[in-house]
Amino acid sequence: MTDVSAPTPADTEVFGTDAPVPTDRPREVSEAAALRVTDVASVTADGRMTKAGLLSLIVRHTEVGVAVVDSYRDVVLYNHRAIELGIVNDRLLADPVWEAVVSVLETDEDERFDFVPPISALGFLATGRSSRRGAESVRCLARLVAQDDEEYVVIYGTDDTENIRVEATRRDFVANVSHELKTPVGAISLLAEALLESADDADSVRHFGHRVVAEAGRMGRMVSELIALSRLEGGETPEFTAVDVDQLVEDAVEGAAVNAEAAAITLRCDDKVGISVHGDRMLLLTALSNLLVNAIAYSPANTTVSLSRRVTVADGVPMVAIAVTDRGIGIQPSDQQRVFERFFRVDKARSRHTGGTGLGLAIVKHVAATHHGNINLWSQPGTGSTFTLSIPQDLGTDDAAQTQIA
Repeated sequence: MTDVSAPTPADTEVFGTDAPVPTDRPREVSEAAALRVTDVASVTADGRMTKAGLLSLIVRHTEVGVAVVDSYRDVVLYNHRAIELGIVNDRLLADPVWEAVVSVLETDEDERFDFVPPISALGFLATGRSSRRGAESVRCLARLVAQDDEEYVVIYGTDDTENIRVEATRRDFVANVSHELKTPVGAISLLAEALLESADDADSVRHFGHRVVAEAGRMGRMVSELIALSRLEGGETPEFTAVDVDQLVEDAVEGAAVNAEAAAITLRCDDKVGISVHGDRMLLLTALSNLLVNAIAYSPANTTVSLSRRVTVADGVPMVAIAVTDRGIGIQPSDQQRVFERFFRVDKARSRHTGGTGLGLAIVKHVAATHHGNINLWSQPGTGSTFTLSIPQDLGTDDAAQTQIA
């Protein structure tokens, strides 16, 4: 196992000299099997690190769990990471791992497998190191190593939790997209059939034609927003510049004016503040426009949607907070944590009526994250909602130094 000529006391403890007793049941792992700094001669006579010492250091501190098992199910060597990943758990070798070991011993072929580790108290570790959050899924490789009559199986384990979560998110995303796209596609198909059947009725043709245009527009917006969302989730980082907040707000309000007028909503803004943020102007405009359109869609007629801006401090960083407030239906507390999920809608009937895609707030969330900012929600059912987009202030401008921190 090492390049040290004479076996150390730890070597004798790990591998033993007595003949092991075969067993089909789990057996407690010896504390001597833990890979420790004292197991090998780590330095030479002249004070340089030995190869065995270096290898021991690497195995002890690697992110890969390593455990060595003999044909009698005795764990003869393991590192701390093997405990964290559940390969060795509560002084026992995990059953799924042993099943893979048996297969390797019988076939002499590598065995790759995944397993969900049991919950471990990590109570028998001699290292005294604090435990990290347990893995939800572990991907393992079991490989035979042998010399003369001695056979051992080495198990390498890596935390596959993040890949499992990403794959689950991808499946949910594909399922949601498929479901959401079916709605406008099915509507267009039915409306087209109605158009053909009403060819002799000009009023019906106009009616169904407008509906087709509306559904096609909705599907086009959904596709555009899906593309934008995929770019944001893909980690594309645009080049940031100083963006004037007052001009940004003015452009967003101007873009939402038509929707507000059609819904009999009054848009109101506070006074200009003369400050800038550090970011991508188009992304910020998209996020702010989505907040305004969302506020208009969920507000009753003859009410006001207001927009305000101020500077706050978060963790010592000056942030420009742009708040959009409506006097609409509000959001139930149980839904407030979900409104930023893709395709989640508080009122599905109203969303269908307004042509909403269910992606607007998800895009806002990703725009905020891309800018190292955040999006917060305050809402009271029956009273209204306030969405606050906070973006780091651009401190490279002259006016930033004159800004009053709220």
